[in-house]
Amino acid sequence: MADDNSYGAIHRYEPARESTVAAITIVLLSVLQIIFVGMFAYGLTAGWAVGTSTGTDAGNVLLGLLLAAVFINLAFILLLYRKEFLPDVMVVKKRRRKWEDLYVREEDMEGTEIGGDMVEKLKRAIYPYYKR
Repeated sequence: MADDNSYGAIHRYEPARESTVAAITIVLLSVLQIIFVGMFAYGLTAGWAVGTSTGTDAGNVLLGLLLAAVFINLAFILLLYRKEFLPDVMVVKKRRRKWEDLYVREEDMEGTEIGGDMVEKLKRAIYPYYKR
């Protein structure tokens, strides 16, 4: 088997709980979702937003609340599904250093100095007893 710390190695795997209560709740929330979407679609086709059927401007607010209920309900469905039916998997990923992303060899990662050893040579030329 591969080393536990290699790229892509599964570090922890816990299977999903798959509870019956969560499944029933998801089904009930899905039925409620269909009702909300149906009411929103009917409200759009009946002209609730422009006030033709209600005679007021409150239909626009009602359609906005229905659309908000659709997305909030969908968020709860996805939250329950992710928590109860997807396994908990941790995969090992190692962060690479910046010079590895630039395809630079390890011995060249510091780069080269402009002028190289010219400053040291100049100091030795001026003062011959200079110690490093």
